[in-house]
Amino acid sequence: MLVFLGGGLGSVSRYGISLLFLKNTNLAYGATVATFTSNLLSCLLLMLVWLGLDSGRLDPQLKFLLLVGFCGGFSTFSTFSFETFQLLRQGLFWVAIFNVLISVLACLAVLWLVFKTQSSTI
Repeated sequence: MLVFLGGGLGSVSRYGISLLFLKNTNLAYGATVATFTSNLLSCLLLMLVWLGLDSGRLDPQLKFLLLVGFCGGFSTFSTFSFETFQLLRQGLFWVAIFNVLISVLACLAVLWLVFKTQSSTI
């Protein structure tokens, strides 16, 4: 039930971010930027929750609600892949390559930075 609830909340949150970017920006790649933002925020939350669970500061049941459910619904590899594929189909090869590189590197950097920052306080 916790995975179900978290997944639904994560999916609705991702949709909300997409609406915000599509309605409030003039970016040509608004959907791609919205997906990038969701994935980056999901990595941030994932690492913060994981560190809280690992240190014993958070209830282990939150793993199912937040990590598996919310982060699983909030982040989206399939949408990231599809949007990158669409960029390739449109002949925007450098934009597609940049999207892949910056998405993977930025998400890894967020995980690493949070880990380094928080692990020194644990």
